[in-house]
Amino acid sequence: MCNALLNVMGTKNEFATSFTDGQKKSLLTGIFDNYYHHLPPGTIIFDSNRSWCSRLALLNQLFIDFKMICCVRNVAWIMDSFERLVQKHPLVYSRIFNDDGERGTVYSRTEALAHHTRTVGFSLAALREAYYGPYSSSLLLIDYELLARFPQKCMLLVYDFLGEEPFEHDPENVAFEEADFDAHMGVPGMHKVRSTITYTERPTLLPPDIFEKYDKINFWTRPEGTAANVISVSAKEKPVG
Repeated sequence: MCNALLNVMGTKNEFATSFTDGQKKSLLTGIFDNYYHHLPPGTIIFDSNRSWCSRLALLNQLFIDFKMICCVRNVAWIMDSFERLVQKHPLVYSRIFNDDGERGTVYSRTEALAHHTRTVGFSLAALREAYYGPYSSSLLLIDYELLARFPQKCMLLVYDFLGEEPFEHDPENVAFEEADFDAHMGVPGMHKVRSTITYTERPTLLPPDIFEKYDKINFWTRPEGTAANVISVSAKEKPVG
């Protein structure tokens, strides 16, 4: 909705000069105020749209103290997870691939996912922009492996970053899935979360050359050039808060 409104107020519209920056800001802020008007005042809102990583400058204009939590994982294992889902359901043609050329082999599938406009590629590029951008201090990155191994400790750091009182979570009683959405996308189980948070070792399904290619681009393990907070196994961790 923000993108649509920005387009309407943009230079391609003959009435673009009718909008001042103040009016634009008020209209965009109004989207959030009205969308969440049913919630009690002071409610903390988590918006899980991955596109916000590419919109930190806009968020900085609209909100004084926004913070963003980004869950990260070795990109090679992300590709492995997608490939695992594809091979688990060979009778289903997923909508995450546009045509037979993209879904043809593991090479074409990973290449399609990694394109800068697609599921993995866009997310990675947007996060990279946020990580090295001028508002990176508003970010907290949490490594998948560390969260899976030590969920309680990681969550304490999350609340510290947010400046909120800790809530006692139960890592052995987690429930989440989007069965209808996953079925519509043709990727059954894509968002299903196991009830117990654990870290499980497994062999990869990817050919060695593909795994090696994506194993090298985990930029958040290098803290140079960013003010982001990182909870990571391999990074020189920055203080959270």
